[in-house]
Amino acid sequence: MNASATLLITCCTVFLAQLGMSIYLPALPEIAGHLHAGPAQVAWGLSIYLVGMALPMLLWGSLAQRIGRKPVLLAALGLYGAANLALPLGSTLESFLLLRLIQGVGASGISVMARVLIRDSFRGDLLAKALSWISISFVVALGIGQYLGSIIQVTLGWQTIFYLLGITCLLMAMIVFRVNFATLEEAQTNASAWLIYRRILIHRAFLLPALAGGLGYGVIIAFNTAAPLILQGPFNWSTVDYGLLGWPISAAYFLGALVVNRFVLRTGQHRLMTLGVVLVMAGCGVMLLGSLTASSIALMLWLPYCVAVFGQSLNYPISLSRANDGAPIAGAYAMALSGFIHQLMAAMIGAIASLVASPSAWPLALLCSLLAVGAMLCVTFTPTRVSP
Repeated sequence: MNASATLLITCCTVFLAQLGMSIYLPALPEIAGHLHAGPAQVAWGLSIYLVGMALPMLLWGSLAQRIGRKPVLLAALGLYGAANLALPLGSTLESFLLLRLIQGVGASGISVMARVLIRDSFRGDLLAKALSWISISFVVALGIGQYLGSIIQVTLGWQTIFYLLGITCLLMAMIVFRVNFATLEEAQTNASAWLIYRRILIHRAFLLPALAGGLGYGVIIAFNTAAPLILQGPFNWSTVDYGLLGWPISAAYFLGALVVNRFVLRTGQHRLMTLGVVLVMAGCGVMLLGSLTASSIALMLWLPYCVAVFGQSLNYPISLSRANDGAPIAGAYAMALSGFIHQLMAAMIGAIASLVASPSAWPLALLCSLLAVGAMLCVTFTPTRVSP
C-alpha cells in the first residue's frame, strides 16, 4: 500500500479512537441521570478512558514490532468496537467506568498503530507534515464529534452514540483486514523491550519534545474535563449550545494543523513548535485573567481557549516528529513510548481537573496556565539539532 493510502486509513482510525473522548460529552448530564450518579462522577469516565489508553501503549508498541502492524491494529479495532457496543447496556456507574477503561485500551492500540504506520512511511519534516493530518483527524473528532454527539443525543438518545461508534469501528476493521501495509526495514535487536524503552526515555532529545507535546495536550484534556460542568452549569448552556462550541475549537486546531502541513518544510520544526507553545501560554493566560476579572462572560473562557488550541495544533505533530527523530533506537518503540507518556500525562491531568472542577472557571484556567508554562520550558531546553 502506498503512503497516501496508509495516511488515509490511519487518519480514519485515529478519528474513531478520539471520538471516544469527545462524542459523549454533551450527553454527560443525561448519562449521569441514567446511572443515578452525579455529573462529576460520570466525568471521571474521561480520566478512566485516558488511563486505559496509557497503560497498554508500551505493550502495543512491542507487539507491533514483534508480530506486525496489521494484526495489532485489527485486535485494537475489535476491542474498541466491542466496548462501544457494550457501553449502553450497563446500568451502574461501575460498569460504565469499567467499559470506558476497556474502550480506552482499544483506543490505545489504534493510536499507537496509526503513529507507527505513519512513521514507517515518512521521516524528518515530512513526518511532521504527515502527523499534522493525524492532528486534523484528532481535532475533527474532538470538535465536530462533540457537535455530532449533541445532535445524536437530542434526536436518538445517548445510547445511539455508542452503538453507531461501535458499528463504524467494526466496519473499519473489515477494511483494514483487506489491505496490506508496507513496513520499514529495520535493524533487529535482541534486547528486552523494556530495556529499549528505558534507553529511549532517558534520551533528552526524545524526552523533552515528548513532554512538551504531552503538557500541551493536557490543556485540551483539562478543558474537556471541566468545561461541561462550568458552561452547562453557571452559564446555563444547553446540550446543543455546548455541542456548537466544537466548531470554533475544530476550526482553530484545523487551521493550526494546516499551517504545519504547509509551512514546516519552509520554516523548520523548532520555530513552529516554539510559536505554538507561546500561543498556548497566551491563550491560557487570557483565560485566567478573564476568569478573575470577567467571570460572568463565557466568551472570556472559550475564545482564549481556541487560541491555545491553535497553538497546540502547531506544537503536537512537531513534538511527535522531533521525539521520534531524537530517539536513539528506531522502530515502533519511540512512537509507542511518546504515546504512553502523552496518555499517562493526560490521565493524570484529567484526574486533577476533575478534582479542581468547580462552578468557577479560574481553577481550570490556572491549571491550563501552569501546563503551558511547563511546555514552554521543555521546548526551550530541547536541542535544536538531533544528533545522528
